Amino acid sequence: MDSIITDALRSAISPTTAAYALAAIGLNLQFGYTGLVNLGFSCAMATGAYGLAIIVVSGGPFWLGLAVGIVCAGVFSLLVALPTVRLRADYLAMTTIATAEILRLLLRSSWARPVTGGVNGLQRFANDFYAWSPFGTGSFALGPVIVPGRTLWLMAAAWILVALVALAVWSLVSSPWGRTVVAVRQDEELARSLGKNTFRIKLQVMVLGGLCGALAGAVLVVDQQNVNPDNFGTAVTFTLYAIVILGGAGRILSPILGAIVFWLLLSVTDGVLRSIADLSAAHDGWFGQDQAGAARYILVGVGLVLVIVFRPQGFFGGRSITRRSSRAERDGIPA
Repeated sequence: MDSIITDALRSAISPTTAAYALAAIGLNLQFGYTGLVNLGFSCAMATGAYGLAIIVVSGGPFWLGLAVGIVCAGVFSLLVALPTVRLRADYLAMTTIATAEILRLLLRSSWARPVTGGVNGLQRFANDFYAWSPFGTGSFALGPVIVPGRTLWLMAAAWILVALVALAVWSLVSSPWGRTVVAVRQDEELARSLGKNTFRIKLQVMVLGGLCGALAGAVLVVDQQNVNPDNFGTAVTFTLYAIVILGGAGRILSPILGAIVFWLLLSVTDGVLRSIADLSAAHDGWFGQDQAGAARYILVGVGLVLVIVFRPQGFFGGRSITRRSSRAERDGIPA
């Protein structure tokens, strides 16, 4: 049992959780605050990750690769948003998920292999980042969790990045621009009738969310030292929606807390089920490791359904959007 708890705590503070928290902040800005159903959010993550990897593998410095990945993700998000944000929510969802799948297939195609590595992807491009580590090669204890110095360096950088991005988003949504964004979600026609350019607002939100996704994709692939197109499929986007819904859409800290809770629950469920599978194997039972791996997602999915039914605002959600919308309408949606 102690090992299950330790593994769960390690998962909750891991760079992967930080990457998903970053991505969830961007998706929450699009979906939670503006109401844009973007099912192709993994596009931004893949663009940021490949921008970083391609530049570094080609001989460029790490910081330049990170900058190129962020810029490419912003431009790509803008190009996707221009023809799609005018669409109704269901059509927006269909076009964005199709765009994500097209990008994934392009990245893994044979003709793109000299640049993207094709189905094998690109490896070993984060050595410069780990060379900057102040923690050396030893191991460090964070309570009951023991982590190598390399992992601690990425963990610290990733969670500092999460805090900075969350602070930036909080500043934006607390501004008059942020109140206009919420008004677009609540009643776009009203916002437009009061002279607000809702099309431009949606473009800005899509680009800002894409930048968050690029940072998340970079953290994810630096942790893995590998970028592969199949790691940015639609399952990643659906996981991010689960995190946003679990935490509560339309609040600043909810995506971060939702990511921690999601990976904590997934790790605990996996540990318990695998222990049960070991006991079952010892008694020639039918429940093995393969069944345990699938069952954990089933249980987490059932839990998510229960959250939606009994607490649709999420674990950490509240009435912030409603209050902010009412203030925006009372004040005439200040510009």
